[in-house]
Amino acid sequence: VKYYKSARRIYCSNTANSMPEFSKRIKSTDAPCIVEMQRMLAGTEDVMSLAQGIVHWAPPAVALNEAMDNVTNPRVHQYAPDIGLPELRSALAQKLKTENGLTKSDVMVTAGANQAFMNVAVTLLDGGGKTVLFSPYYFNHLMALQMTGNPVLVAECDKDFVPDMDKLGAMLQSDADIKAVVLCNPCNPSGIVTPLATLERCAALCKEAGVWLVVDNTYEYFMYDGAEHGCVEGDNIVNMFSFSKAFGMMGWRIGYIAFPQKGPMRDELLKVQDTIPVCAGVLNQLVALSALQDAGKDWVMEHVHSLEENRAIVLDALSPLGADAIAPSNGAIYLWARLPADCIDDKQIVEWLVRKHGVCVIPGSACGVPGYIRIAFANLHKDKCILAAERLKRGLHQLVTDNNL
Repeated sequence: VKYYKSARRIYCSNTANSMPEFSKRIKSTDAPCIVEMQRMLAGTEDVMSLAQGIVHWAPPAVALNEAMDNVTNPRVHQYAPDIGLPELRSALAQKLKTENGLTKSDVMVTAGANQAFMNVAVTLLDGGGKTVLFSPYYFNHLMALQMTGNPVLVAECDKDFVPDMDKLGAMLQSDADIKAVVLCNPCNPSGIVTPLATLERCAALCKEAGVWLVVDNTYEYFMYDGAEHGCVEGDNIVNMFSFSKAFGMMGWRIGYIAFPQKGPMRDELLKVQDTIPVCAGVLNQLVALSALQDAGKDWVMEHVHSLEENRAIVLDALSPLGADAIAPSNGAIYLWARLPADCIDDKQIVEWLVRKHGVCVIPGSACGVPGYIRIAFANLHKDKCILAAERLKRGLHQLVTDNNL
């Protein structure tokens, strides 16, 4: 260690290690599994992805025309109101009322649902306040809580991967340090839709315990087998939504928060919003407005219905694992399956599928449940989905019959 004197003070330099430390919070945050998958695929050839949660369609043509019409508009080069363009917020308030039954919620437009969740986490939680996530959980929810210094308690789901309200109730009664409960409905990664009755019971338990309920509704339109999506509203409830999947706007980064009109939450959220993005991109918001008003739910549902074939194709690809190994997924764009009991290292299995069979999926350990895999079925057109599914089926068949990796 060398010591240096200046006119004002004496300071020291550790010449053996002059690199300052990164924050403990960020060092303890999980690595993003999608980035890890991208690294795994770098330099590989002819690998088909059933990993990343995206859709294969582009935004509505009318919305893209809106982008082209406005790209030279001086307005899009300026800041918008932090909370969002007034016309978009008005349209979203009407959508929330008519489609989601939310009549007492204000709206903030964000740069995607992940940023919406970060806004909410920073606004509602102090470092040290515990948050409940249901297993399996969305990995970016966990990461946001880790990097903001908020301990996570993992709650179990029932045998059908529906959040278990009896277990949640017991947790809330036994731990006064719980500040929030997070639900993803439909669930990423399991694809399970939380029934409205379960959601309502969750809301009641949270209200009784005096904790926040945060619900991520990114996949609200993606329903199968007669499942229905529902929302709950209350002074302690925050809902989040996204344009990314429904309207094929992943790269446009537009999401929104529906939060209680009553109380000071708007002002508190604005502190975070002004510090992180200031506002979502103006051109992006105009594209979202056109998608919502000029294409709307009918356009989305037509595309969602087109996924039924992909879903069936990928479901068949999982058949070597056995019917009892596949979760009864009825929503989102994912299937969730248990690997054979002796396949403990799911990351190794995923790497093997990439290397030997040219297909990529997400390991369940990234979502808190080792020994499972998440399979996306919306990111490829049908013809390519068939090829990817054939590869996955061959790989899983070899895994079950041989298990010699």
